[in-house]
Amino acid sequence: MVTLESFLNRLNQVGTLDDLDTAILSLSDELNVEHVVYHSVNSSGDQYAVTTYEPHWVDHYLGSDYARIDPVVQACLRRFHPVDWKRLDWSGKAARNFMQEAVTAGVGNQGFSIPIRGPSGQFALFTVSSKDTDDTWVKYTEEYTRALILASHYVNQKALEIEKGTDQADIVTLSPRETDALTMLALGYNRAQAADSLSISEHTLRVYIESARFKLAAMNTTHAVARAMNQGLLRV
Repeated sequence: MVTLESFLNRLNQVGTLDDLDTAILSLSDELNVEHVVYHSVNSSGDQYAVTTYEPHWVDHYLGSDYARIDPVVQACLRRFHPVDWKRLDWSGKAARNFMQEAVTAGVGNQGFSIPIRGPSGQFALFTVSSKDTDDTWVKYTEEYTRALILASHYVNQKALEIEKGTDQADIVTLSPRETDALTMLALGYNRAQAADSLSISEHTLRVYIESARFKLAAMNTTHAVARAMNQGLLRV
């Protein structure tokens, strides 16, 4: 299992956007990918972006308004779950031509993007991409998905903290059992192991997890763990 301990420790020390830029750019090595992108738009329309893409591609993308035809962006605007680029519809001529330009610019033919919806209407997108073969990418996403989701939400939370604008979430309160359930998962226990450790049934554990997820407004269990850790609610 991939760990992000060293990155999270560095992230905790970040206090400025310049420092956050450096931390995000270092993630390409931590996550074993060629490119990392984080782009956030808050409720006021202010944007913050960090990317390892070549500047000429970024300028071309923005100048051509490619966001309106980019299948990745369009999918992430409609979904809450991570998006594997290979599973999108690239059959249209505009989409195919766009992908060819992106590959030529060094973006990579494989990618994984995570949409993040923060408080007060904030929307962010965290993306990694590479030039791997299909088989290699399948193995990569199987191994790294949890790490990618955790990294994306930690980065987003840090960006919101630095901004100190209106995009600040209220701290929620979890019950002792909800805290215990998420803590077990954060420590790497599977559900059966967590239930056994807490001397409860898996059904009861699921109830606590879903209750905590609802309170944290999390899109899935991993997201709930990340948000709870961000807010200092877990004992790990």
